[in-house]
Amino acid sequence: MSLMNADNRHRVIYVGGLADEVTEETLKAAFIPFGEIVDVMIPMNYEQNKNRGFGFVEFEVREDAMAAQENMHNGELFGKVLSVNLARARNIDKNRAVWESNPDEYYKVDEDGEGAEGQQPESADGMDTKA
Repeated sequence: MSLMNADNRHRVIYVGGLADEVTEETLKAAFIPFGEIVDVMIPMNYEQNKNRGFGFVEFEVREDAMAAQENMHNGELFGKVLSVNLARARNIDKNRAVWESNPDEYYKVDEDGEGAEGQQPESADGMDTKA
């Protein structure tokens, strides 16, 4: 599912507060009364073999997504209260490393030019920066 592109940004809802036993089929069944569903995704925690407590539902029509949000927000599913909102795009540039945006946050260098634990930071090519 390409969750957030210009065509479907208002057709995808975020559903938080999911119980451990909720599956994609269960989530689809809970939201199908509001309209045609294109896709359902629940991220999994594979270490614990359960869902991460949230998911996304993509509707065919924007109005259906809004109706689902209005009707299901603070509703219950498997005894847990749901938080339902229109999904927002994550602002991540997939072509840049996260640390490139503010290298000082990732490479803490003190006044002596040394990094954490007294080690000299490496240059971009992996070579030691001390001559």
